[in-house]
Amino acid sequence: MTKNARIFLKTSENSSVRVEFAASSSLADRVHLLSAEEIHAVNAALSAGRPLLVRGEPGTGKSQLARAVAKELGRAFIPHVIDSRTESRDLLWTFDAVKRLADAQIIGTLSPDPAVARAELAVGNYLHPGPLWWAFNWDDANRQADRVQMAAPSQRDGGSWKKGCVILLDEIDKAESEVPNGLLEALGAREFTPFGRSDPVCATGVAPLVVITTNEERSLPEAFLRRCMVLFLSLPEGRESLIDFLMERGLAHFPELSEPLFRKAAEMLFVDRQVAIEAQVRPFPGQAEYLDMLRAVGGLAPGDEEKQMAMLDIVAKYALKKQAGL
Repeated sequence: MTKNARIFLKTSENSSVRVEFAASSSLADRVHLLSAEEIHAVNAALSAGRPLLVRGEPGTGKSQLARAVAKELGRAFIPHVIDSRTESRDLLWTFDAVKRLADAQIIGTLSPDPAVARAELAVGNYLHPGPLWWAFNWDDANRQADRVQMAAPSQRDGGSWKKGCVILLDEIDKAESEVPNGLLEALGAREFTPFGRSDPVCATGVAPLVVITTNEERSLPEAFLRRCMVLFLSLPEGRESLIDFLMERGLAHFPELSEPLFRKAAEMLFVDRQVAIEAQVRPFPGQAEYLDMLRAVGGLAPGDEEKQMAMLDIVAKYALKKQAGL
């Protein structure tokens, strides 16, 4: 395996690295500011060959961090959102048993030759590469994908798997504890053997960076935590620190809007966030709500700062107050 490529700071310790994503028809943010702390954490994970577990409340940019790193390194980006039904095996490979059963019924009717049936119903014809298969060995995953007529992960930001992969396992706390525990062997050995194969899938080339996020809805197993580098993402607690933090991101995302608008939106968010924190009513308003407010007023009153300022008071009611009684 070749030596891990690393991302390095391009600016001073007090500045952020701006990463712009490809245009998209979705509402996803097109800019991420990589902080010095984030870059150091990524460097540490790459150098140690460990997954990077990103912890923190929703709306702090945990998921976008992985995509930003992939874009900055020119790597392929492989996102996978975990839910309550996810099993650890799904992250390695999936087996389409339903299609195989349907094909067996058809083949049994049309072809009485057992040899033909066995060839047609071979396990490999129904084996789909999971995100870790692609990240470990893109060539092997691509051959298997061709066999089952599956498309490779699209690369909107132009990343190349030849430079390595960044895989995002998003919201691992949604799954049962068996999921992170089930990944330990594959991540540690950098290989696994799919169902129906005698030869393992082995990581080749540049080692992948595995970024895992959690919203802390469920505690993670200690054995899993010990094998991860951990980055805590949180918003600044002080009033001016939080306002400066949000205004920097407002300017990065919406350069056409005005500084007074950025400040007013940040001040409004700080007040409502403090109320929510004191009442312990989640979710606490954060970066996501701040950007939503700016996006809304920019769309409702394009090019008119006076109207945007007035519209902010209206929009804030719907962006910041998401629980009754606040």
